[in-house]
Amino acid sequence: MTRLDDIRALEAQHIVPTYARQPVMFVRGDGVYLYDSEGRAYLDMLSGIGVAARGHADPDLTRAIAEQAATLMHVSNLYFHPLQAEAASRLAALSGLPRVFFCNSGAEAVEACLKFARRYWHTTGERERTGFVALEGGFSGRTMGALSVTHNEHYREPFEPLVPGVTFVNPRDPAAIAAAITDRTAAIIAEPIQGEGGVRPLPQASADAIRDACRSTGTLYIADEVQSGLGRTGYPFYFQALGLEPDLVSVGKALGGGVPIGATLVSERVAQAIAPGDHGTTYGGNLLACRAAIVVLEQLASGRLLEHIRAAGVHLERRLRTLALAHPAIVEIRGAGLMRGIELTIDAGPVVDLARERGLLVNRTDRTVVRMLPPLTVTEADLDRAVDILDEVLAAVAVEVTR
Repeated sequence: MTRLDDIRALEAQHIVPTYARQPVMFVRGDGVYLYDSEGRAYLDMLSGIGVAARGHADPDLTRAIAEQAATLMHVSNLYFHPLQAEAASRLAALSGLPRVFFCNSGAEAVEACLKFARRYWHTTGERERTGFVALEGGFSGRTMGALSVTHNEHYREPFEPLVPGVTFVNPRDPAAIAAAITDRTAAIIAEPIQGEGGVRPLPQASADAIRDACRSTGTLYIADEVQSGLGRTGYPFYFQALGLEPDLVSVGKALGGGVPIGATLVSERVAQAIAPGDHGTTYGGNLLACRAAIVVLEQLASGRLLEHIRAAGVHLERRLRTLALAHPAIVEIRGAGLMRGIELTIDAGPVVDLARERGLLVNRTDRTVVRMLPPLTVTEADLDRAVDILDEVLAAVAVEVTR
């Protein structure tokens, strides 16, 4: 069996050092568990940053992928194939937006949103409407366009100059949001729940300000649902919970259950402004990716999964709030459904590390936040076990802090 030390040495020679990997190598998964190269089991409350929505080695998804791989995986977008339209129709039914552009990731979906917004105003003759409004704390990806509407200077500064014309506003200031959206704004992009920014739901008053300003100025709204979408919160998309009316929605992560696929959902008025050749992709929407997406979307459309997520989310929130009562280091519990953030008074890094050592996978975001994104099929017993481990970890960290 390949050893972790061997892989680390080989990566040190050949992999571009963009990741600070944790000292563990996973070789197998089963449901909510991952197994490392030493055979140790880990309760996975991160699911590949929200990707493994059906858990690991899901039998239905595995079977569908194997069948499709043995039949036909890719023909390019020069030709029709039978699966893209089916996946698109399922996304349309869940979101209410009738058109879909398939790509390979959430960042690519955001890029398409930005391009389609600019194209819309170019087509309608208002070519001065090129600006974007984005939110402080927002994260939309690392490609140049997506990075331009990502707020954190740590991500942005080494790659500037980025796409010009982006204004950042406080997501908790409805008046500032309303003032920033003008008749020169092409679109405002906002995550209904900020993921990398610390699992921070958009306040209802701010959502109302976005909706009203877009109605009064005609500005397009881009809902970045890469992390919060596809059932993660107990809603198909969290913009629905806030009463928002997006013209464009970016989707990724969970859509393929682990097979790379992203999608941009598009309103009819925006779709009518787009012409052949305006955008494209080699791999996006190929048969393998669409077959995986259909499996994920079928389960989501049944309704039973959403009911399970809501119930599991209530249970997790209750357990986390009880946990907060026992640990003064916990400042706040945030999120919805199975997208939860635990804000601490201390750096969350040691909590994440000690949790991993005890067989629990969570991660740190926004420095002081422990993020939980378990598989959507997680049971209450799994969640109880996760919170019990966090209880032990927080107690241990508190002892270290007081020494």
